[in-house]
Parts: sequence; C-alpha cells; structure tokens
Amino acid sequence: MTAGKTTRILVADDHEVVRSGLRAILEAHEGWEVVAEAQDGQDAIAKAVETQPDVAIIDYSLPVLNGAEVTRQIKARLPEMEILIFTIHDSDALVGEVLEAGARAYLLKSDAKQYLVATVEALSKHKPILTGKISQRLLDAFMTDREVDPAKMLSPRERTVVRLIAEGHNNRETAEMLNLSIKTIESHRAEAMRKLNVKSLAGLVRYAIRNRMLEP
Repeated sequence: MTAGKTTRILVADDHEVVRSGLRAILEAHEGWEVVAEAQDGQDAIAKAVETQPDVAIIDYSLPVLNGAEVTRQIKARLPEMEILIFTIHDSDALVGEVLEAGARAYLLKSDAKQYLVATVEALSKHKPILTGKISQRLLDAFMTDREVDPAKMLSPRERTVVRLIAEGHNNRETAEMLNLSIKTIESHRAEAMRKLNVKSLAGLVRYAIRNRMLEP
C-alpha cells in the first residue's frame, strides 16, 4: 500500500451482526473502507473477484465452502490479496490448514477487540501476522520440532534393526540374531526408512553412520 491510498476490505461471515460489528470497527479507522460483505463461501469468492479488495476477512466456518477452500480459490485468482481468517476455533491444525491455503493471518473472534486493527494494518503492508497465544504456541511447537532427533522417533527394535543392517548384516542374518522372521525385519526396516525419510538401503546406512547409531 502506498501512503494515502485507501485500504479496501471484504468481510465474509454468515452472521449479519458480526459483519456489522466488523464494518463499524474497520470504517472507524481512517483510510479503510469495507467494499463488500459476503455470507457464504461462494459469495465470498464472487465478491472478492468482483471488488478486488486489498484485504479479505474470512470466517473459517462459512456455509457452502469453508475458509480454507475460499482462501485457496481467492489466492488462485487474486494472489496479491491478503486474507485474514477470523474464527472461534482455537486450533493449531486449522492454523496450519489455512496458512497452507494462502492466508497470512489467523485471528480468534475473542481476540478481535485487541488485535483486529493491528492485524489488518499488517496485512495492508503485506506482512504476515499471528496474534497472541496462537503465535506463542506455534513458536513453541517450531522450537520443539527443531530439537527433535528423527532417530528418536524409532522404536527400540527399529533402532536395533537399523544398526545391524548398517553393520553389514543382511535381512536373514538380522532375523536370526533377533529371533524374528525375515518378513518382520523387512517391515521394521521399511518403517524406519519412512520415519527417517530415506529412500534406499545405502541412505539408511549413511544415516546410521552419520548419527552414530552404530556405537553401543
């Protein structure tokens, strides 16, 4: 947005009282204009294409098409439009779903009074934003994920199978050493490769060596 340009906003929610409340808050802000309202997913897409706002505030639980699908379809047509998902649902899974669809902000309706204006301001400058406890929780999850060693996702038996294979034992030898069937060894190996995201036996051996899984 350039200085002095009006920020044009679409509001999509199936409750008229919510749309009216949002319009009142948004249009009280200098330079902001609500150019369209929509009450279901299909209507939101049509209004977005028709009016081409800068920011769309989309309720996740819209009738006909939900907020994630609306976001995908709008972004496919209007990639420069910024989308804020506005919802009662405090869910990390939904956050991930709508961000993947192309939304760049997720705001709980219970947090609207505190964060709505700041969120729309950020989006009008094409800056993504997550607010309050959602932001902190996702940051915590990200930091936790960074600290996870993929090898720790393996069961004790899978770790043993990987170690024996990396030491050069074939499936039959490994089966005999562990008193298991060859089919069971193959199953453990396949599951370990899936968890470690390696595609070949050579890759599995390299991973085991690199991560010192051969050490007792």
